[in-house]
Amino acid sequence: QVHLVESGGGLVQAGGSLRLSCAASGSINAMGWFRQAPGKQRELVARITSGGSRDYADSVKGRFTISRDNAKNTVYLQMNSLKPEDTAVYYCVVTVTAERVYWGHGTQVTVSS
Repeated sequence: QVHLVESGGGLVQAGGSLRLSCAASGSINAMGWFRQAPGKQRELVARITSGGSRDYADSVKGRFTISRDNAKNTVYLQMNSLKPEDTAVYYCVVTVTAERVYWGHGTQVTVSS
């Protein structure tokens, strides 16, 4: 079992920045962030493989940056130029193997206009 501890959410004005962190209790493979806004489906925001390859949702490209610290089993999501439409609960997800995928409890990000 891998436990995840998320932090960094909060309330910010449009144009501001936040950094999310997710620390895993064990070694992991790929890491990523999803988000879910009220009334919408959960969507992938960004992911990063163990080798450092990154993918981003089109809506956040150029504004968000995902990174990881393998020594700390931690993934970060730096979010800049935040927009009200970025408001959502953000979930950390990590993959140990294809069969072992773990989700965090989520952290609220609210962007006011």
